[in-house]
Amino acid sequence: MTRRVPDLPEALVRKHLQEVLASCRETNTAPSVLMLARRLGLTNTTFRRRYPEIAREIADHRAAPTTLRSGPTEHDRLVARNAKLRRRNRELTAQLALAAAQVQHLALANKRLTEALEAQSNITRIDGRGRQR
Repeated sequence: MTRRVPDLPEALVRKHLQEVLASCRETNTAPSVLMLARRLGLTNTTFRRRYPEIAREIADHRAAPTTLRSGPTEHDRLVARNAKLRRRNRELTAQLALAAAQVQHLALANKRLTEALEAQSNITRIDGRGRQR
């Protein structure tokens, strides 16, 4: 048994149609009846049966030659920026790991040198820190 979907006012359907068309213009995609039907919670067949004029309008929009916008869309710019940020994040993470390894190496070298210096207790300090006043 199928569920009964209430009829939607044509003004509401047209409002959603304008939003779908605007979204398609922004992303350089073609509108579809299925896209609008899903947005309204209807099946493709039910939408076509109840709103044949609007379905024809969508078909006309699909058949019209599309004029590609010059340059990238906002979505394209965001995708490119996101990819750039991810690359930079990977580079910085690698640099941070290298810096941490270098700090560890220097700390170990410092410890070895300090131990060697302490082992050579017969060396006199000449920097003045060892003198008493």
